[in-house]
Amino acid sequence: METRISFRHVSCFLAIARERHLGRAAGRLNLTQPAVSKTLSELESLAGVRLVERGRHGARLTQAGEHFLRYAIGVEQAMESAASALQGPGVAPTVILELGALPTVASAILPDALTRLRQDRPQTGVRLHTATNESLLAALKAGRLDCVIGRMAEPSMMQGVSFELLYAEPLVMAVQPRHPLLGERAVSPQSVLGYPLVVSPSGTVPRLHTDAFFDAHALRVPGACTETLSVSVARLLARRSDAVWITPASAVRDDLQRGELARLPLVIPNAQEPVGILRRSEAQPPEIVEALAEILRALTATGG
Repeated sequence: METRISFRHVSCFLAIARERHLGRAAGRLNLTQPAVSKTLSELESLAGVRLVERGRHGARLTQAGEHFLRYAIGVEQAMESAASALQGPGVAPTVILELGALPTVASAILPDALTRLRQDRPQTGVRLHTATNESLLAALKAGRLDCVIGRMAEPSMMQGVSFELLYAEPLVMAVQPRHPLLGERAVSPQSVLGYPLVVSPSGTVPRLHTDAFFDAHALRVPGACTETLSVSVARLLARRSDAVWITPASAVRDDLQRGELARLPLVIPNAQEPVGILRRSEAQPPEIVEALAEILRALTATGG
């Protein structure tokens, strides 16, 4: 590969990787789409390999592009560090942590973790992004996030990403304390389907375990259920109606302790979901990421 690659090429490539679309990348860079396409072609010519597959529905990184992305992010971070150094000694710049988290995790362990982080690092700001695990992983690999608190994924999605286990949690069925099912002598999967369900969206790990549970009893999650990633919406539906909320245990831990929700005595087997810290494996993580990791390790070691 020739060495005439400039930061202009790297910035253009990163914008395309993050937007997955040449037009949106052009808007991000305040350039025209032909200018972005030309810069990308220059980079691929210098690299001697195709980095991006262009199509009608967007832009997708090739295997070579995924490999180059890890180093391009490092170049960007080095430039940002150099710019910060120009502020001079004695200046304590505000550090912004771009943090991704699953909604159930964000509502459970993160409030305590971020409180401790603010106490230890008062100059740190946090931008919290919640989404599906797949979306968070894509944003992490593209450099939009510094780290993610989420779950393992398929091996193809974990390329270039490391995973550090924090804890594993089961799925539970939560209902309001006066729910009719709590008065039954034995709760069955069939009886649960007699009430509205609140479940995770299709394709998510909690939903896969939920579907597998009902499949094992020759049942199906009804189409008339409520699918949501929003913990706050799911919580209110469970509190204000006879809905059965099927969720990772950490999302309802505080509700169960306060008596605002109750857990149905129905076990969902083989649904232990590992939750951990995801980072780019070939990148030097910002110091603030390791600081947060230490706090998370301490919280999960003591039951948070």
